[in-house]
Amino acid sequence: MKTRILLVDDEASARLLFEELFYDKPIELVTAVNVAEARQAFHSADFNLAILDQRLPDGNGLSLFAEMRRERPRQLALLITGHAEVRDAVRAVREGLFDYLTKPFNNLEELEAVIDKALEMDQAFREIAKLRRTLEDEKQGNVPPIVVGRSAAMARLLHQVEQAGPLDTNVVIEGESGSGKEVIVRQLHAVNERSKKSLVEVNCGALSESLLEAALFGFEKGAFTGANKTTAGYFEEADGGTLFLDEITDMSPKLQVSLLRVLQERTFARIGSTVQRATDFRLICATNKSLETETKEGRFREDLFYRINVVTIQVPPLRKRQKDIMPLAWSFLDHFNRKFGRDIGPFTPDAIAALEGAYWAGNVRELQNVVERAVVIKAGGPINSEDLGMSNTDDRTIDKVAQPATPLRFRIARERFELEYFENLLKISGGNVSEVARLSGITRQNLYPYFNRLGVLKK
Repeated sequence: MKTRILLVDDEASARLLFEELFYDKPIELVTAVNVAEARQAFHSADFNLAILDQRLPDGNGLSLFAEMRRERPRQLALLITGHAEVRDAVRAVREGLFDYLTKPFNNLEELEAVIDKALEMDQAFREIAKLRRTLEDEKQGNVPPIVVGRSAAMARLLHQVEQAGPLDTNVVIEGESGSGKEVIVRQLHAVNERSKKSLVEVNCGALSESLLEAALFGFEKGAFTGANKTTAGYFEEADGGTLFLDEITDMSPKLQVSLLRVLQERTFARIGSTVQRATDFRLICATNKSLETETKEGRFREDLFYRINVVTIQVPPLRKRQKDIMPLAWSFLDHFNRKFGRDIGPFTPDAIAALEGAYWAGNVRELQNVVERAVVIKAGGPINSEDLGMSNTDDRTIDKVAQPATPLRFRIARERFELEYFENLLKISGGNVSEVARLSGITRQNLYPYFNRLGVLKK
């Protein structure tokens, strides 16, 4: 859809200024001089943005904006106001107005920047709505996961996925923790013929050597203490599909040898059995370290390195792809609003500035947690920087932070988030622990360790 802006202002000089501002841009400017004309224009077309003068001959901009929002809840608007009316405009921002502009317009660059931000927000709303429709229309089919982002780095990453995805070759994905490596794995699997079979995911760093060996190879009944029944391993489950080994560098030297043998021979035997079983899977590995460095320093087998490292994909940290921050934030906001049955948002300009300026030591996972927390604790209305627990002067901004937060600070921040998160879920659910389990996606049994550590139920 062509970008379309509705300008409602009875001053000819103001209308002329905006006409000149958009003269060489792909924007259709529709003008109205009063509320009546604005209503007629609004009902006849879809607008990406409305720019409304507060003082109009037959009404005011704030009342007109309220009418628009009743008909189109996601309609974005800027209010043109005099200095005497700024207090009303600030209050309106808290109620959903994107921003306000004061006359006279002395800084045209600032004016353009505000309009550009508003149009970016509108584009994000429309992209999310389109993606949601696509998922709903094709939810019975094999739909690749949505990779959100507009940065040049993300474009290069998706090009690599497009090139390597359909090929039946091993892939190594490197990137910091929380940067989104798992999403790339699912995308690689989804665009490959093997997507008709399973994607089996294994976190090598979460299991001891013996448990990981049993999980990969499977075992016969009685093979070891506790082996009460014969169990197939991941090598079997991944046959015909994809095996994803996360944090591959945490795999022990013994299991590295075992994995190399399976990759070379395409056969394996369950623990406690001598019967060789054939398996055919595509291997994707991920690590938050440099696999090449780990190999050179002797912590990873060189022969296994050359076997699995056919294609390497680097996932940049979020702080190096700033243009992806807001699309991701909008996507998370939409997701958690639907998950919790809320209608929180949109982000205010100061929230957007804070999000775009943050260092994001925890990458996409940290951004997701920040947005989820805001949706959980916010009673309603737009999200500002305080709701996110951050501001433009926050010490987590890129300009002030030279390195990630220390483990102590992260632990304290995490505990504060967990406390507020569970307290608000209990409040939303009326103290029903089963409902908290459903909303959080954490089993009821696993909730109690959180509650006991945080002292939630004792309050």
